[in-house]
Amino acid sequence: MKQHLKNTFLLLPIAASLPAQAQEKNESPNLVFIMADQWRGDALGCLNKEPVQTPHLDRLASEGVLFTNAVSCYPVSSPARGILMSGMYPMNNKVIGNCNSDTAPYGVELPETARCWSDVLKDKNYRTGYVGKWHLDSPYKPYVDTYNNRGETAWNEWCPPERRHGFDFWVAYGTYDNHLNPMYWETTAPRDSFFYAHKWGPEYEVDRAIGFLSEQKKSSSPFALVVSMNPPHTGYDLVPDKYKEIYKHLNVESLCENRPDIPAKGTEMGDYFRNNIRDYYACMTGVDENVGRLIEELKRLKLFDNTIVVFTSDHGICMGAHHSAGKDIYYEESMKVPMIISWPQQIKPRVDNHTMIAFGDMYPTLLSMMGFSKDIPQEVQTFDFANSILSGKADKKTVQPYYRVQPDNPTTGYRGLRTSKYTFAVHATNGKIDRTVLFDRDKDPYEMKNIATERPKLVRALHKQLREWLMQTNDPFAAYLPEKQ
Repeated sequence: MKQHLKNTFLLLPIAASLPAQAQEKNESPNLVFIMADQWRGDALGCLNKEPVQTPHLDRLASEGVLFTNAVSCYPVSSPARGILMSGMYPMNNKVIGNCNSDTAPYGVELPETARCWSDVLKDKNYRTGYVGKWHLDSPYKPYVDTYNNRGETAWNEWCPPERRHGFDFWVAYGTYDNHLNPMYWETTAPRDSFFYAHKWGPEYEVDRAIGFLSEQKKSSSPFALVVSMNPPHTGYDLVPDKYKEIYKHLNVESLCENRPDIPAKGTEMGDYFRNNIRDYYACMTGVDENVGRLIEELKRLKLFDNTIVVFTSDHGICMGAHHSAGKDIYYEESMKVPMIISWPQQIKPRVDNHTMIAFGDMYPTLLSMMGFSKDIPQEVQTFDFANSILSGKADKKTVQPYYRVQPDNPTTGYRGLRTSKYTFAVHATNGKIDRTVLFDRDKDPYEMKNIATERPKLVRALHKQLREWLMQTNDPFAAYLPEKQ
């Protein structure tokens, strides 16, 4: 599968072998993979696009590669994480929607048999740790007794050791949005023995991550650590007051003046944006401070130079823009994510405005950067940007796929492509295409005008390209796209 994609879908990034300079050192690099949940790609202080304060991430960006054109191909928590961990797209990795009791009858969870990048690193004798949100297990009865399992839909579930994909150190939960009183399972805890931290989630998680790092001096093995923070996910107001104070006097109305995608004041979604944006930014600044704590510990322990540090997010959020409170849509606010990759020993700092890297591309990219390109399973479908990152040459000629699947009816949903200029998507209901969307983001950066009917020739070309992509990735949605329109 992987070789077939590399050789045939020429508009996608072509995987390359690790540059020689990255193979000269015998010492394997460490990995710290930090991801927030629901963090929009433009919301970094150093980008000067949104009035958010992120001094520690700004510094990390100055020490590594800052990608400004990174996306999530399926901007929903579980599907995005499923792509990241498996390196396969939704119809192949089985995570076609969020893991909860509604999707459980359709087998929506990361298969135990999937070979994740963490499995590869475990087999390479890495110390492995996972701290924070996981959200890749399907809840089952009797449901774990947490608040988000007591309603009509159950969300949260324990991950048994055999489903942790090589992670030995485990302080994690399925999904749980009380950021001020988060809950976790320890490594050896059984399903009925979770605990509450009574501390803001990102702060507690970095405390535990620092504890993991402190043990590194006792080990001769390299390490791979994931820190998965839930903020700035919904529950925006559940953030310490010291961060709220920073945005207390933010002029929200000025944010809306030049944003035609934000509905007017007095409308449901217009007010939703205005009522939540300050707390959203407060959550980000709180995450930023704790990322800073983690980076400083890496530097104090003299591990930073040979540690690949990634900061990113599983998806963004519309938060009222385009009359949508959520994600799971092809708009930039939802698809674009922050992406910073630092490795002082090998990567020269720079801003990359062109490479269209995706959240799920981290699987092959990181393994290749770490020297394990030959260990990437053949079933991996996402793309390897290691050569571009290490050589400093942006990959400019590519597209990114977009997915939105209806788990109870896979013949209904969206598929699409995001190019450097256009966002294109088609919707099917029961196997029949009934909507086509095309935005020219150069001329219409806020994606306010669907030009599909005005550009039939371009629609046909993108339609063909999408069909080829779906066929090559074994997605049955291809059958709903006729060869000729």
